[in-house]
Amino acid sequence: MARVALVTSQAFNRQDERLCLEAKGHVVNFKKDVARALEAILSDPPDLLIIEKGLERNLDREVIAALKNNLQLALMPIVLVVSERDIATGLDWNIFQVDDIVSNQATVEELLTRIELSLSRSHRVADNNPLTKLPGNSSILKSIQNMLDEGLGHAVCYVDIDNFKPYNDKYGFSRGDEVIRMVGRILVNVVQEHCGNQGFVGHVGGDDFVFHVPFQKAEPVCQDVINSFSALIPLFLDEEDIEKGFFTSRDRQGNTRTFPLTSLSIAVVPCNKDRYSHYGEVAATAAKLKKKVKALEGSNYFIDRRGVS
Repeated sequence: MARVALVTSQAFNRQDERLCLEAKGHVVNFKKDVARALEAILSDPPDLLIIEKGLERNLDREVIAALKNNLQLALMPIVLVVSERDIATGLDWNIFQVDDIVSNQATVEELLTRIELSLSRSHRVADNNPLTKLPGNSSILKSIQNMLDEGLGHAVCYVDIDNFKPYNDKYGFSRGDEVIRMVGRILVNVVQEHCGNQGFVGHVGGDDFVFHVPFQKAEPVCQDVINSFSALIPLFLDEEDIEKGFFTSRDRQGNTRTFPLTSLSIAVVPCNKDRYSHYGEVAATAAKLKKKVKALEGSNYFIDRRGVS
């Protein structure tokens, strides 16, 4: 449960609100003095801040600005307590850079809902990859583990852009970012088309992606992903490199050498019932498969068919 900081005069410091918050397992820390509240937040950050609009000398604005400009605390959710009049007339959200609002006349049930929604949203945002906006590592591990626990019989597919570092070194990080975004869009579109809400796509980071789909869909999804990538990647390569069939860049040791044109490798791990119980086991198998598929020429996928009937 969450550690909640209250910086208010009276609103939501009533006994009913605090008792309900604590009954849900939340730890509530109330401060009326704004300066002391900010000092406590900076030294021991809570999970969520509830602050009342209209505190003395506009200190509410200063506290919000200080937290949103703090690199460590910028993603901490802030709920602003406002009057019904504020809701009717509207607020300048460039000044009040908060994550949610709640009326000072709200019921206990609404307050609890706002808190839980704000916390859930902050976890999602913090986990999402900033470049592709796809779910990040925590969501990926959770999704794979849930799939294993439920025995859905999916295949987990690990995607890697081949020779991406030398591509970045030659073409620049800006074009490299565009390639990563392009791969993310392809994965989302293809998985959505084949599997709808039965599929999942995540971005591990850099040029590594993961998706999982029902096993029977894995091969056609991989084929369509590679076909789409092969059709689009020439847009991100120079004509002379396309004509030569390779590009020149530096390897990890700093030596100048030639590299094959950018391609895609997909390692497919079928998770048939009772084969894996933990996502770490799936990742270990995928690491071995990735070495095999990356050794192949061009874009390829490789399915671990051991134990698959």
